[in-house]
Amino acid sequence: MTSRADSIADSITLALIEQEPAYLASSTPDIAGEIRRSTREHINQGLRTLSGLPAAGDNAREVWRRTGRERARQGIPMELVLKAYTLGSRTLWEELMLEREQCRTSIDEHLLLVAGQQLWRALDSQYETLVEAYRQESARMQQRDLANVLVILDGLRSGRGGDPAFVMEARATLGLSASQQIACVVGPLDDQGSPPLPAPEDALDQIGAVSHWNTRDGHQFALVALGTGSWHSVVDALAAKAVGPVGVAHSPEGLSSFAAAYRLAALTAETITEDSGVALATDRLPRVIMAADDRSSELLVRHALGKLWTHPEPHRGTLLDTLAHMLASDGSPTNAAKALYCHRNTVIYRVHRIEELTGHDLTDPRDRLLLTLALVRTGHWARAVGQGDSSTARGSFNRMN
Repeated sequence: MTSRADSIADSITLALIEQEPAYLASSTPDIAGEIRRSTREHINQGLRTLSGLPAAGDNAREVWRRTGRERARQGIPMELVLKAYTLGSRTLWEELMLEREQCRTSIDEHLLLVAGQQLWRALDSQYETLVEAYRQESARMQQRDLANVLVILDGLRSGRGGDPAFVMEARATLGLSASQQIACVVGPLDDQGSPPLPAPEDALDQIGAVSHWNTRDGHQFALVALGTGSWHSVVDALAAKAVGPVGVAHSPEGLSSFAAAYRLAALTAETITEDSGVALATDRLPRVIMAADDRSSELLVRHALGKLWTHPEPHRGTLLDTLAHMLASDGSPTNAAKALYCHRNTVIYRVHRIEELTGHDLTDPRDRLLLTLALVRTGHWARAVGQGDSSTARGSFNRMN
C-alpha cells in the first residue's frame, strides 16, 4: 500500500472537499493544494507506521500538532479538521480490507486486527494532540490579530521602520518594548513551496523567545524578540527544526534597521551550501560580504588567484588546499604540513609556486586578505580547513616555523 500512498491521499482530499466545501472558504491561497500536501504527508506517515518503518521526517505527534496550528490560522473550523482525520482513518481501513481481498494469502485476520487497532488508537491520539494545538494557536490569534501582524511584518521588511508612527504601531501590535533586542530570520521555500522551518514557534518558545512569522516572495521570515540568552541560542533552537538553509541577523537599531537585517539574513541563508542549516550573519561575514555582490566577488577571485584559478587540475586543487592551510596556520609550513600530511619542504615548494601563479606575496597582509576572501568565495577555505566563516589569518607571517 505504501506505493499507492499519494493516490490514496488524493482520493481523500477530493472526498473531503466535495463533502465539506467550507474548506474552500478559507482565505489561504491555494487551500486545496495545502490540504492535498498535508493529506499526503499524513497518509505516507500512517502507512510507514503501520508497516513498522521509521518516520521519514517529523514524528507523528509533531505533524498532528503542526496541522492543528495551521488549520487554526487558516480559519478552518475544528470540527471539519477532526472529520478529515476520521475520513482518513476510515479510508485507510477500507484500503486495508481491499488489500486483504486481493492478497488473501499474505494478510491474515490477526494481522488485520492489529492494524485496525493501531488505526483507531492513533485516531484518539490525533484528536487529543490536534485539539490541544488548535486551541493554543486560536488563543494566540485572539491575543494578537494575525492579519495586522502580517501587515506590520511586511512593512518592516520593506523599510517602514524609519517611520516613527509606524514603529509605534508595530510595537503595540507585536508587543515589543523600545529596548527589546530583535533579529530577523529568513529562509527560502523549497521547490515544492515548503518552508525551511516547519513549526519553529515551539523551538523558540522553549528558549523564551517571542516570534512572529510570515511568508512572502518565496521566503519564510520572522521577527524574533529575545528575552534572555544570546542569538546563538536562537540559532541552536532553530537548527533542530531546519530542513533548508536559514539565516539569522541581529537588528541592532531595533525596528528601524529590520529591513537591513532581513537583507543580511537572506544573504546569510544563500551562503549555506548544505541542504539545511541555520547560521548567524556575524559568524559568516566574509562569505556574506562576498555573496552581496557577485560581480565584484568574481573580480576579486580572478584578481587574487590569477593564473592559479585557471591552472589545470589536480594541481590547482592541491595548491589551493595548501594555500588555505598556510593562511590558517599563520604562515607556518610546519603546521600546514601536519594538516596536509606531507613534508614541510613540500609545502614551501608549493608556496613558491602559488606566489608565482598568483603574483601575490603571502607575507603581505593585504595579499593575505585578498587570498583568504577568494578562498572563502570559491569554497576552498571551508573544504580545506573547515572554517569557512573564520576571519582572515592572524598574527605575523613567519615561514621559518
